[in-house]
Amino acid sequence: MPTIILHTDTLKQPHRDLLSEQFGTEPTAKDGHFRLTASGTVDTLKRKCQTLSEKWELDINVLADDFDPKRIKLLISDMDSTLIGIECVDEIADMMGIKPQVAAITEAAMRGELNFEESLSERVALLKGLETHALDRVMQERLVLNPGAEKWIEGLKAREIAFALVSGGFTYFTDRLKTRLKLDYTQANTLEIDQGRLTGRVQGAIVGAEAKADFLQALCQQHQLDCTQTLAIGDGANDLKMMQVAGLSIAYHAKPAVQAQADVSLNHSGLDKVLDLLA
Repeated sequence: MPTIILHTDTLKQPHRDLLSEQFGTEPTAKDGHFRLTASGTVDTLKRKCQTLSEKWELDINVLADDFDPKRIKLLISDMDSTLIGIECVDEIADMMGIKPQVAAITEAAMRGELNFEESLSERVALLKGLETHALDRVMQERLVLNPGAEKWIEGLKAREIAFALVSGGFTYFTDRLKTRLKLDYTQANTLEIDQGRLTGRVQGAIVGAEAKADFLQALCQQHQLDCTQTLAIGDGANDLKMMQVAGLSIAYHAKPAVQAQADVSLNHSGLDKVLDLLA
């Protein structure tokens, strides 16, 4: 039977009673969260859980009965607004006083209203002439990990699950995060630089939705994994293709279109609650 995950370590008695009434079984505590099994289709159970989740402001997810956490060997994650709490291109643009203009394009692209590759080229072009020390300012002054990130990564390492960071953003940030967090793999776009300033162009092909999915499949091939042995997590429309390839897709504080297509969603919790799915 499918398993229902309640991403909380405390559960009030009225909530317990309603869960028992709705699903016919008592929730039990396990590794900092609660879970129960329930009969019914995953889609039907998800609808019930979504109603409770919105009412209680608590993340509740459904795992299909064929999901085996012990088979998971790779997690692939988006960077901006997923692993970290900013959109790097927007913060770089702020150094030029054009953040609102760039952020509006970013937001539309993340909702899936614009072609990602074209929108990134447009945004990077607006950064032409910016001195590269501005990137370091963004890294040092503005880049923050989302809540629970370090505990999440430590938990994945303890389970021997490799971590791949893939981004429609820039290698300047993914490379530094790889070193800082001891990540296994990264892929992102390289900003073209000439004489210490951005040229307004990206070197090579842009890492967009297709490239993210290709990166996941390439890593599976490299490690002789089936794609069902992977998790993918993201927040924007350019994450959907890699999420569709993965064995389990996770929407993290994501745009509505992403939540609608993901297997599970985290809207109230930190990244460490991904580990509940692997218990």
